[in-house]
Amino acid sequence: MKKNKLIEIRTRKNICQNKMADILCIDVSNYNRREKGTAKLSMQEWKKIADTLDVPIDEIYEADENIIFIFNDKENATGNVVNNNNYNIPLSVWESQKKYIEKLEEEIENLKAELSKK
Repeated sequence: MKKNKLIEIRTRKNICQNKMADILCIDVSNYNRREKGTAKLSMQEWKKIADTLDVPIDEIYEADENIIFIFNDKENATGNVVNNNNYNIPLSVWESQKKYIEKLEEEIENLKAELSKK
């Protein structure tokens, strides 16, 4: 989810993404992904940003609501690696896969019922 509050305050204070990236010790493309919401900001990063912008953290903080975390499933999980044990998948993809799995489970039950009739 795009960090609109952060972007608005950063631009209003005339602070460029390069400066924010330097403060967080990351390259500008990684910082840009954090503002776009495609990469997660840690709470420590939120605090550094709030200090830099000289605002309370609650004026810029926006949660990553559209991400579901799947833990310790390296063989079956897909998505962006958050750290060595966690993966994030957009909520829309997760919901779509859940519906597909439910449909497959229903089909399996129907096939079992058909086989038991024979």
